[in-house]
Amino acid sequence: MFSIRGRGIGLTIVAGMMCLSASAQAASERTLYASLGDTTRSPIGWVEFCADHPGECRGGATQPRDIVMTQAAWKDLLRVNRWVNDTVKPQTDMDHWGVVERWSYPTDGYGDCEDYVLLKRKMLIDAGWPREALLITVVRDRKGEGHAVLTVKSNKGEFILDNQNEDVVAWTETGYRFVKRQSQSDPNVWVSLGDSRPAVATASSR
Repeated sequence: MFSIRGRGIGLTIVAGMMCLSASAQAASERTLYASLGDTTRSPIGWVEFCADHPGECRGGATQPRDIVMTQAAWKDLLRVNRWVNDTVKPQTDMDHWGVVERWSYPTDGYGDCEDYVLLKRKMLIDAGWPREALLITVVRDRKGEGHAVLTVKSNKGEFILDNQNEDVVAWTETGYRFVKRQSQSDPNVWVSLGDSRPAVATASSR
């Protein structure tokens, strides 16, 4: 289990998985995102992160899979979201690394929004959750600023893990404008979600 400064969080479940056909998945995404579009560029920092962590970014087509959202799975989502939010302290990449944008695991206890996302995603994958259901997503927050969150696709809808919210909520309840996210079929393919303006994921305080 991944930990920060020797601290970790144990997950007691391995979430059930439900395989969906490509046609069923496409229909589901059309329903949830009326403006689901074509493939687009990956966010700034993703390619460099993959170069540093090639095992985290294995490409190639896989079958989309959604989590079966049991009560235990829901509790684990809440636990992971709150633990990472409470453990990692917000800090911009410029203050942290001296560069405008860098994606990394917050192993020293500091990071910005995409670093929170990377850790939550890794913790859930390490606990047995399918990568295909855990999608890094770029949004514009209520101030119109670029922000990164983790979308969890389930048989009961799409839920958002966010360093600005200790609760896990449906994507429709965030107040965000969804810009792009990873494809379920390939982590290195990014799909437009309707807002064509460029968005750089940067840290914001909770």
